[in-house]
Amino acid sequence: MTVDGPKSDQNDQDQETNEHDTLKYHLLGPSLTKAGQDTVDQQKVSEIIYNASKGSKFFNNEEVKDKNLTQKIERILARKRQLERIDLASDLRRADDYVAELELTRDLSQNIVHIDCDAFYAAVEELDRPELKDVPMAVGKGVLTTCNYHARKFGCRSGMAGFVAMKLCPNLICLPLNFDKYTAKAQEVREILADYDPRFESASIDEAYMNITQYCEEKQMDPEDVASQLRAEVSEKTKITISAGIAANAKIAKIASNRNKPNGQFRVANDRATILAFMRDLPTRKVNGIGRVFERELDAIGVKTCGDIYSHRAMLSKLFGEKAFHFLMQCYLGLGRTRIQPAQEYERKSVGTESTFRDMSDPAELRGKLRWIAEELEKDLTRTQFKGRTLVLKIKCHTYEVLTRQVAPPKAVNTADDLYRYALPMLAKLEKEIPGMRLRLMGLRCTHLVSTKRAGADFFGLRRPVSSDDEKSDAKTNGVLIDNDGFEVWPEEEFEEAARQERREDMEELERLSQEEAIEEANRRHKSGREILPNPIKEAGRDAESKVAEEYWDCPICARPQVPNDKTFNDHIDHCLSRQTIKEAVKDTPQAPTFPSLPIALKSSSKDNIRKRKPRPPTTTDAEKKRRFFQP
Repeated sequence: MTVDGPKSDQNDQDQETNEHDTLKYHLLGPSLTKAGQDTVDQQKVSEIIYNASKGSKFFNNEEVKDKNLTQKIERILARKRQLERIDLASDLRRADDYVAELELTRDLSQNIVHIDCDAFYAAVEELDRPELKDVPMAVGKGVLTTCNYHARKFGCRSGMAGFVAMKLCPNLICLPLNFDKYTAKAQEVREILADYDPRFESASIDEAYMNITQYCEEKQMDPEDVASQLRAEVSEKTKITISAGIAANAKIAKIASNRNKPNGQFRVANDRATILAFMRDLPTRKVNGIGRVFERELDAIGVKTCGDIYSHRAMLSKLFGEKAFHFLMQCYLGLGRTRIQPAQEYERKSVGTESTFRDMSDPAELRGKLRWIAEELEKDLTRTQFKGRTLVLKIKCHTYEVLTRQVAPPKAVNTADDLYRYALPMLAKLEKEIPGMRLRLMGLRCTHLVSTKRAGADFFGLRRPVSSDDEKSDAKTNGVLIDNDGFEVWPEEEFEEAARQERREDMEELERLSQEEAIEEANRRHKSGREILPNPIKEAGRDAESKVAEEYWDCPICARPQVPNDKTFNDHIDHCLSRQTIKEAVKDTPQAPTFPSLPIALKSSSKDNIRKRKPRPPTTTDAEKKRRFFQP
């Protein structure tokens, strides 16, 4: 016992030290890879954050999350040891086949640019207060949303609690958020981007992807020269600077834009050998879509850089799943999407809103808050033109525990009355399940969306119903999913969204470290900070768009666009009403055919007489043709 005792104590101490080290790294936050952090002593920063937050509910919650992640990693390592004892030859062949398939999809013909405004919020504030350009300053009182590069030298960064930043940099000047100002400046930048690629893709208020291939061809310019010209134009017209990454796809362009910040650019040549060399030594955390959690899991099995992925390819799917395997192999090869399109054209999965507040337990106050959130969600649903088939209630308790409940109303909902009516029973049930429930966050979200937009006309002039969750028949071609339009579907989008969600949750949890001012900022940031506006339309395009919109009237019966003439439009409606009557009459008739059009003589027939008539059954071939080509 005397021999084993000291060893046991030493093991316990080593384990505790290791746990504290992983927790300290976790507390560094999601913005560790932000530009301007390379010379910062991150160990010193982690010690300050650790000591400043120790004992708080935030700290306790982070400690639980870190322990859970540690246990998950232990299970991953145990599984890895099992796999190392068995023959993985078939898995290796499958992985190599997938790599070969991916290589066939490599597209080196496009020039994709990722632009990122340098310290955007801070840069906009410095325009109004030039004296702040040469001193450490940040935007955000409770939680920092951005810092200038002077503040970053001290270890300050976005997503950091304000009081922690003040410990790192006592002279730090913090300004309140002003989203109206930032949105206006962002729109100035977007107007310039539209000249280079009208279909650029906004990733957030201060960053965007562009495909400049066509611009380069038309202007006979090199991609690097185009990027330099773009940056100079933005600087001259908006008085802020942007950095750019140029590459063959969006994934590498995003990484490259962070290389020469601020006010710089970096190009990865459209050459396979150059791309593989660039990715080989790249730390996994630098890839958009790999956050702190996934980074630690990969690091535990020996994957520290993208080049390390290849030697572990045989067991990746068994350790992390098929999607992660596909994503990681694409990271190793430096493959990514080349399709760039306006953000508003992407299929929206949900519409939601939430509110952070001081601890609240009074049932009447909670119901008042729920009603307010329902009204806010109604505004968002009206603006985005959606209804939801599923309603989700999210709450965060004072202990940081997050719970969600969902219900499928009998109809798609989008009004505040309906949202509140179906959300209230979920809240009441949670109150029964959690006696004395105290909340600090509440939110509502609609999923399985149904669009309320007017549908577009198809080839035959019919209006297509629009639904955001229509089933897609994705096909797999050469190892890459292809959607109905023939474009590639990359798993990176799912991982990028997971990383964004991780950053959002970190921001929410940091708000607990501050007081009411941060809570107010959190709600304003949630409503305005992630808003992406439609791409600017130049005057010629706007006039043409308005002209097209005014050229036709939609028939309320068949939804066909009609010439905007009163008499013609009324005659068409009369015709449609007669035809609708016949369709109702034959609906219940066995083997009734579908008529492509209606004889003129039937237009004046009475509804009763029409219902009594039975149409002559055509041949099967004719019926099938009519259904295929003319059925509305």
